[in-house]
Amino acid sequence: MNLRVFKKDIEFFIGEFIEDCELFVILNPHKDAEKIDEIVEEAVDLYNDLKQKAAHPEGNKKAYYTGLIKAMFEKLDELSEKLSAVVSAEA
Repeated sequence: MNLRVFKKDIEFFIGEFIEDCELFVILNPHKDAEKIDEIVEEAVDLYNDLKQKAAHPEGNKKAYYTGLIKAMFEKLDELSEKLSAVVSAEA
């Protein structure tokens, strides 16, 4: 995996997730958006953390970046589950 590609993946996947959150808020303006804002903040924190970690690898680079990729998708899955819970609770 190329570092440049990994950084683009971080931007794409987390950006798409944030757009999904914003779309829900836009399509449902009458609903409370505070919980969605908290989820978006977590996604932004994840973005910042991954970008910082990608810039400063430790040890075996291949294993390090493979671990970061895995961590990114696991955390995005957790955030997606939180978003789904908020959306279904709001319905």
